Amino acid sequence: MIAHLKGEVVEKFGNSLILDVHGVGYEVMVPTPDFENANLKEERKFYTYHNIRENAEELYGFSSLMAKKLFELLISVQGIGPKAGIAILSLADAEEVRNAIANADTAFISKASGVGKKSAERLVVDLRDKVGIPSHYGATEAKYIKASEEPDEALDALIALGFPLKEATAALEKVDKTLPTEERIKLALKN
Repeated sequence: MIAHLKGEVVEKFGNSLILDVHGVGYEVMVPTPDFENANLKEERKFYTYHNIRENAEELYGFSSLMAKKLFELLISVQGIGPKAGIAILSLADAEEVRNAIANADTAFISKASGVGKKSAERLVVDLRDKVGIPSHYGATEAKYIKASEEPDEALDALIALGFPLKEATAALEKVDKTLPTEERIKLALKN
């Protein structure tokens, strides 16, 4: 499996990027927030999901480990494939999508291309207990919300240490977000 790629963005089209990694070009499909934040001739790192089917191999990329884990949860739901998972993550940044699932906001999720009301309801039922508690309550705005900050490195680190998304989110909930990443991780591990 290809866990991540780090290379120069040499082309952008559709919702895909071509990443040049030491002379080899990898086509990586990414959610809209990652696509819009990637600039040509810029070096970027993407955590990848390698999807192998009978007649195709596809790479899906995410700027944060949390987004990749959320994508893996999304495609574990019956009726949600990788393209629908990317469409859902293209609605907003990964934290907003996670929050919409935690709030059971099926209206927001069903706005994704290829995701109907029943699929959105099934997704919420299957994943609500797996994504952690909501970071805020209320309906999520049904348009792409540009990420206002870098991915949460402390959350990514806890996930990399083997914590499920729900427990990692809960552990960081009570930790001050203004502290340095290392301190946030230490305090989360103590909780």
